[in-house]
Amino acid sequence: MKKIWLLALIYALGFVSAGAADTPDKYRIGALLAMTGPSSFYGQVMSQGIKQAVDEINEAGGIDGIPLEVTIEDHKGGGGQEAVTGMNRLLLSDVQAVLTSFSGPTIAIAPLADQHHILLMNGGAVSAKLVGLSPYLFHNRSLATDLSRIALTYAKESGAKKLAELQWQNDVGDSIAHTAEPLWKSFGGEVVATEAVPQGAINMDTSVAKLRAANPDLVALWMFTPEVGLALKRLRDFGMTQPVIGVEFTENDAKIAGKAADGYHFATDYFQASPDNPWSQRFAELYQKRYGTAPDFYAANYYEGVYVIAALIRRTHRWNGDALREALLQNPHFDSIYGGQMTFGANGVAQKRTALFTVENGQRKFVQFLDATPEK
Repeated sequence: MKKIWLLALIYALGFVSAGAADTPDKYRIGALLAMTGPSSFYGQVMSQGIKQAVDEINEAGGIDGIPLEVTIEDHKGGGGQEAVTGMNRLLLSDVQAVLTSFSGPTIAIAPLADQHHILLMNGGAVSAKLVGLSPYLFHNRSLATDLSRIALTYAKESGAKKLAELQWQNDVGDSIAHTAEPLWKSFGGEVVATEAVPQGAINMDTSVAKLRAANPDLVALWMFTPEVGLALKRLRDFGMTQPVIGVEFTENDAKIAGKAADGYHFATDYFQASPDNPWSQRFAELYQKRYGTAPDFYAANYYEGVYVIAALIRRTHRWNGDALREALLQNPHFDSIYGGQMTFGANGVAQKRTALFTVENGQRKFVQFLDATPEK
């Protein structure tokens, strides 16, 4: 125990170099995921994508003969303190790159990434506050503000005018509403009600009753699983038949909402294996065989994130966060599991295709691709 605290103090005081050996015995990367708690669904699928990528790379000989190793720490679904504790443990393991998730934990560990020069790759967090948070932070996930633009662009064509919003009572929900409200007004609409519920809420009836009293033409859900499924169920239980739009719908939400989800439209990152992308087909087939289910975009994003880090190591042949970051900035183009290439913009966010879906008989159904100009 004394040794662990001594090492932690050494890191805190900056006596350990931010760089690491250029030719380590293993390339050790870290991941901060929600492995337990109410949001453990995310941690499960994200970790499955990570482990499959690591195993594939090692089975192919590693990175220039050096194996890749991942250590996963649990931030329990959003806790900043748990994320900081996990990040400090990863720093003791000589990681130079970390796959991060959730907005709160990512915001909490950003100062540590800056201090120790650790590359961060986010495949799941969606808050607009993440943009520009750290020069070491990059995103292969569409942010929620961009997704809300997609959903509202679709809703504008429906002729709806009066919008009611049900959002998470946190930074993510606030950032979406902050973007959505002026956009909806620019379309000629009005926001007649905005209600916020905590992440992890198990009862949102008071908020739903207030939305019903506002008599909107359209309801927007600015939240993520499992609250999406609960919100859809309770809106219909309260007799609300208005169209509903949002920014996510997972298998977990489908289990909660059942038939109440039918007709719901949502914008999201979209992974689909296709014949013109053999890599995507191989990933999907092996994932199905390994885990007994098809990969969703969270699994795809974290699988892809590992391959981005591996590509950076091959480009620079130096094992430190500064070298990895510079390699990305010098060449921000990478093969994407989604097909073709993705390019990281100046704001650190990768440009990837985004899709509009609806739900029929409890299952999501692709509608069309829509484009939304991301914030600069």
